[in-house]
Parts: sequence; structure tokens; C-alpha cells
Amino acid sequence: MRALVISGGGSKGAFAGGVAQYLTEVLKRDYDIFIGTSTGSLLISHMALHKAEKVKQAYTNVDQDSIFSNQPFNISKKHGYENITINHYNVLKNLLRGKKTFGDSYNLKKLLHKTFTKEEFNELKAGGKDIVVTVSNLSLNEVEYKSIKNFDYESFLDWIWISCNYAPFMSLAKKNGCEYADGGLGSMVPLEEAIKRGATEVDAIILKTEVTYLNRLPSKNVFSLITNMFEFMLNRIEYQNIQIGKFSAANKDCILNLYYTPSVLTTNSLIFDKEKMTEWWESGYEFAKYRNEEINEIQP
Repeated sequence: MRALVISGGGSKGAFAGGVAQYLTEVLKRDYDIFIGTSTGSLLISHMALHKAEKVKQAYTNVDQDSIFSNQPFNISKKHGYENITINHYNVLKNLLRGKKTFGDSYNLKKLLHKTFTKEEFNELKAGGKDIVVTVSNLSLNEVEYKSIKNFDYESFLDWIWISCNYAPFMSLAKKNGCEYADGGLGSMVPLEEAIKRGATEVDAIILKTEVTYLNRLPSKNVFSLITNMFEFMLNRIEYQNIQIGKFSAANKDCILNLYYTPSVLTTNSLIFDKEKMTEWWESGYEFAKYRNEEINEIQP
């Protein structure tokens, strides 16, 4: 059995989309299992449907307003770099409404309904492929994996949306009496889950560089401090997921093909820039092409 795993990474998901498009459309990889975390959960259904171009249109036209119904920060550019500051008005508005997060991401939920239809859901559910999204159950301190096989259309869309909710900047969801947030808080790269589900070969797209190439600049405000702290924690989670995945693969004789980003794409994956994301999609496609041509040259 072959699995495609796509890690979390916010706007960097555009790069993953380019890689996945090359794997599914050019190499014609036939996957039995698709597992995604956060931004990866947005991609996997369309890759399973062989509709990479459709999801590409969504990724390369998205902006902040497409994601946030209440954006908790302001973005300004100075000398070509994004400067992020807290939007005090929006944050205060959310807190006065009794919300538990700085911002809300209900626009992303609306976008999901537009880009992933009930007909497409039924087509996938009737097929033999397993589509799985990762969520973090904060109430039970558990990572949960939600398969398309077990839910109706609206419930599965809820799980995809929840998998992408990077709390406390995006919405905190309550479902079945529990609080849920971004799957990346527990499992950024769900390699082990793919192997547990029977995969004997896994193509994993990991939205970070294999080696750390940068040191973070000092925090300028509370918002940048929190994002830096979260990025640090997620990087450690990602590293541990990969190590555990490699260990599981070695014990189960599973082949792992890891696709890391060749360079640092962004230091803040909550910034959704159409121009950059279009470039990242194309660079992901070209990187997958180069990587596989290089492998073919090495093999006798």
C-alpha cells in the first residue's frame, strides 16, 4: 500500500501542492492512503480526486480575508519584509465577545464549502481510498485521525477546518463536548499513522528545510514572541514526528521518500500572499521534477 502524507505549514502548503501535483499527475503515483495535517488536510482530497489544478486555483488566489473573519494582526511591508503587529481593535473585539482566541477563521470554512463539494465528497467516499485528517483534542490531550469513511459531508468538512485552526490566532472549535485545534499541535508529520494504517511506501511532503538555515530575529512585540514560541514548539514536534516515523518504517520495512523544502519559504506561515504562493506552487512542482530526475540518474 502506498501513502501520501502532507505536513502542516500554513501558506507553505502551496509548495506541497506543487510537489503533490507532480507526484500524482506526472509520475502517476496511485496512493491508497492520503493523510494531511493542517494545510495538508486542505490538499489531500483534491489530490485523491486528481484535481490538483482546482486546488491550485484556490491556493494561488487566497489572501488574508479568504481565511480570517476576524484577523488578529496587521501586516505592513518595509524594505521588502513583512512587519507584523497586533490588531488591538480586532483582538479586543474578539475578547469582548467572549471568544477564547485572538482571531477567527470562519471565512476558511466558507472557502472549504466552495472548493470541496458534496459531489466530490461522495465520489471519494464511494472509492477505495482512505482520506485522513489530523486534529488535536485539547480536552483529552490526544491527537485524533479522522477518516472520510466515518463521517458525512458536513462533519468531514468540520474536521478539515479544525485541522487548520492554528489557535490562538484562529478559531477554537468545540465538537462532541471537546475543544479542538490545529492537528499540527500534536502531529505535524503523521508518518507513524500512515504506517499503522498499512502503508508499505510513503511519500511525505515536509514543509520545512531538512537543515536549519536561520536564526530568528529578536521578538518585536507580544504577537511576534508568541508566534516565535509556537514555531519553536512546532519545529520540535515535527522533528520528533520524523524520527518516530523513521523508526516505525525501519521496523515495518516501509520505504520513506521525504520531500523537504530546499529553502526557507517564509518565517510566518500565517501570511497568505497570492504572488508568493503562486511562486511556491511552481517551485514545488519543479523541485519534485528535479528530485525524481536526480534519483533516476543515480539508479542503474
